[in-house]
Amino acid sequence: MSILKEPIHPGEVLKELYLDPLDMGAIAFARRLDVPRTRIERLIKGTTGITPDTALRLARVFNTTPTYWVNLQTNFNLSVAAKTVDVSKIEPLIAP
Repeated sequence: MSILKEPIHPGEVLKELYLDPLDMGAIAFARRLDVPRTRIERLIKGTTGITPDTALRLARVFNTTPTYWVNLQTNFNLSVAAKTVDVSKIEPLIAP
């Protein structure tokens, strides 16, 4: 198993690793999760992220954990932030 240099959006993980192999589209999957189809469509497109509610539902349907899905989102968010947030002017605190 290789480590990715860049975390990918959890929606891409959902589509490529779970929905595509099942040959399942967003509408059918949304029905299965009992959520609006737009939630799954936006997640797959990468325009929205994993919420705790969605993580619980994905964990149930795929027999994973909610933490798995939340961690995918957190790693993606940190990767994006690391490219845009300038922390160079913040001086670290040093304990005496």
